[in-house]
Amino acid sequence: MQGKGQGKGMIKPAKLADAIADHLETLIREGVLRPGEKLLPERDLALKLDVSRPSLRDALEKLEERGLLVSGRNGTHIAQFLAPIAAPLAALLQSDPDAPFHYLEFRTSIEAAAAKLAAQRATDLDRQAIRALAQRMRDAHGKDDPSEEADVDAQLHLAFYEAAHNTVMLHIMGALSEMLRNDVFYNRDRLYTRPGVRDLLLEQHLAIVDAVLAGDAEAAHAAAEAHVMFTLHTLREIREDDTRLEASLRRIGRTDLIETAERA
Repeated sequence: MQGKGQGKGMIKPAKLADAIADHLETLIREGVLRPGEKLLPERDLALKLDVSRPSLRDALEKLEERGLLVSGRNGTHIAQFLAPIAAPLAALLQSDPDAPFHYLEFRTSIEAAAAKLAAQRATDLDRQAIRALAQRMRDAHGKDDPSEEADVDAQLHLAFYEAAHNTVMLHIMGALSEMLRNDVFYNRDRLYTRPGVRDLLLEQHLAIVDAVLAGDAEAAHAAAEAHVMFTLHTLREIREDDTRLEASLRRIGRTDLIETAERA
């Protein structure tokens, strides 16, 4: 005979640790907490979440078991959970001279889709973040060194992925974006320092921003597609220029390999 409270259909209340773990997992899934970021110390995080330290500790252990957190002497960090895929892929692509073009061909469709979704789904907070990044890009554009503008460029594209509210797109493109920052696909400094390109890139980024903020999905799609195609074509031009320069240098150095009349 079943005792009181032991009925077959009884619903057990969720443990606080499970609720905390689920909350933090949601923040990781939505990109609020990003791979590599360090969490607050246990005491501060417990106060921030208004939970007990033992419950928080249990929740963190659960997330560590799921591979979403990594704890060590330097504290607790969000795991680089795509690293087992991204690291060998980066090594593989670095040996492929055509990888930059394959990457940008892929990005053409993804970036256009992300911009379109962002125009349709962006919240007021998303739009506020995009406006702030666009202003930072304008400010950085006036500086001689393009590195800050290139960094904001990557942040702006990540903001479009976030505003698209598609978690698969966010995490996959976030991992690829990290490869881009590390020049796995191409050297961004060479792109930004090519004569005339920097002004055009700013113009293109602002066109995407304007379309997303206006909620114009088709214009956002077209602007993003045009931007990535421009980048692809520019990198092809850089590759062709490099190939011609290398050929010219080989011609100049040919006398080191043959016996000339002066040496005879």
